[in-house]
Amino acid sequence: MLLLGTIGFMVNFWAWALISPLASSYREALDLTDFEQSVIVAVPVIVGSLGRIPVGALTDRFGARLMFPVISLLTVLPVLYVGFVAQSYVAMLVGGFFLGLGGTAFAIGVPLVNAWYPPARRGTALGIFGIGMGGTAISAFTTVNLVDRFGDGAPFVLVSAILVAYAIVAAIWMRDAPGRTPPPPGSFVKRTWETFKLPATLQLSWPYAIGFGGFVAFSVYLPTYLTNAYDLTPSDAALRTAGFVVLAVAMRPVGGWLSDRIDPITVLVACFLLAAALATVAAFQPALVPWGTVAFLGLAAALGAAAGATFALVARLAPAAKVGAVTGIVGAAGGLGGFVPPLIMGAFYSSVGSYAPGLALLALTSAATALFTWGPLRRSAHRSP
Repeated sequence: MLLLGTIGFMVNFWAWALISPLASSYREALDLTDFEQSVIVAVPVIVGSLGRIPVGALTDRFGARLMFPVISLLTVLPVLYVGFVAQSYVAMLVGGFFLGLGGTAFAIGVPLVNAWYPPARRGTALGIFGIGMGGTAISAFTTVNLVDRFGDGAPFVLVSAILVAYAIVAAIWMRDAPGRTPPPPGSFVKRTWETFKLPATLQLSWPYAIGFGGFVAFSVYLPTYLTNAYDLTPSDAALRTAGFVVLAVAMRPVGGWLSDRIDPITVLVACFLLAAALATVAAFQPALVPWGTVAFLGLAAALGAAAGATFALVARLAPAAKVGAVTGIVGAAGGLGGFVPPLIMGAFYSSVGSYAPGLALLALTSAATALFTWGPLRRSAHRSP
C-alpha cells in the first residue's frame, strides 16, 4: 500500500508540474510579462493546495481506494486540455486551475499510509511516501526533452496514459487499512471547521508552509530564476531544477527517519536555521559554481527534510479519524506557501530587476519559523501522548 500510494502521489505530481518546465516557451509564444509567467506557473499550485482540504476530508470518509483512482482520472482532462486546447493566456490559466487536481493526491496518500503503520514507524513511512514529490523532478527531467524530440503534445499524452494506467491498478489492488476509522456523520463544512480549530492543525500549517511550500516554490520557479539570473538555457535550467528536486525528495524520508529516532522539533529547528543561512547566501547571487549551487542544493536538503519532519508531527498530534482532514488543511498551507513566492519573485524582478529581496524574505521567514517551532510548537508536541 505504501508503494501504491507513493506511485500515485508521484504520477499525479508529475501531471501537476507539467507547466513549469515550459514556462519560458509559453512566455515567448503568448508574449507574457515576467509577472504573467509567474501567474501561469503558480495557478496549479494554489488550486492543488486548496483542493487538498475537501479531498482530505473525502478520503477520511470514502478511503484512498476510491479517491486515488477518481482523482487520477479527473486529472487526465486538464492535462489534455493544456497540451492540446489552451492557446491563450486565459486558456492556460483555466487549464492550470484544473491541473491543480493532481496536487491534491498528497491528501489522499497521507491518511492511507498513516493508517497502515504503527506510530513508531509513521515518520519513516510518511517520509518514504514523500518521495512521490519526485514527480516534479520527472517533469523537469523529461518535459522539455519530450517536446524537443516528439512535439508539443508528447509529455501530455504520456502523462495522461500513465494516469489512466495507475487509476486501473489502484482500483484493482489498493486497499484501505483494516479497522480504518471513518469520521462521524456530519456536514463537510462542520467537520472542516472542527478540524481547522484543532491547535495541531494551525500550528503545523506554519512550518509546512515554509518547508514544503519552499520546495514547491523552487521546483516551479527555479527554471525561470536560473534563466533570468544566470542566463542559462531552458533545458539547462530544467536539469538543474531536477537536481534540486531530487535532493529535496531524497531528504524527505531522511527527515521522517531522523524524527522517529531523535525528535521532529529538533530536526525542524535545524532545517529552518540552515535554510535561513543559505537563503542569505543566495540573496547575494554568488557565482553559480560553486557557491550558488551549494546554496540551492543546501536549501533543497533543508526544505525536504523539514517537510518530512512536519508530517512526523502530524502523525503524532492529529486524531486518528481526522488525519486526512488535518493533512488536507496542513497540505493546503504547504501548497499556498509555494504559491506566493513565485509571485513575489516575479514582482521584484519586474520592478527592481533583482531577486535578492525575495530571497532575503525567505531567510527572515525561515529564521522566524525556527523560533516558532522551538517555542509554541515544541510545547504542544511535548504535551501530546
